[in-house]
Amino acid sequence: MLEWMVWTPPTALVFAGLALLLGAMAVWAKLSPPVARRGFLRIETDRGDRLYIGLISAAVVLAGWIALTDLSMWLALGCALLVVLVIGRWG
Repeated sequence: MLEWMVWTPPTALVFAGLALLLGAMAVWAKLSPPVARRGFLRIETDRGDRLYIGLISAAVVLAGWIALTDLSMWLALGCALLVVLVIGRWG
């Protein structure tokens, strides 16, 4: 059924990780409802909003890294994860 799509292990890991992350966020929201607050983003966001903004920002960091440098992708991944963590915590 999905023979037309090439599922490499890294691609499968990304989608599995996103599915686990969304599932964990849903459980967390059920146990402790999110509360909106203002951080350095200067808009009122709850943790789901900050996760979404962080993931989009990480994609921009990774795309920019690929476009502008020839440095290690592991370093790019570290920078992207740092962006997500900073936005999630203080955004």
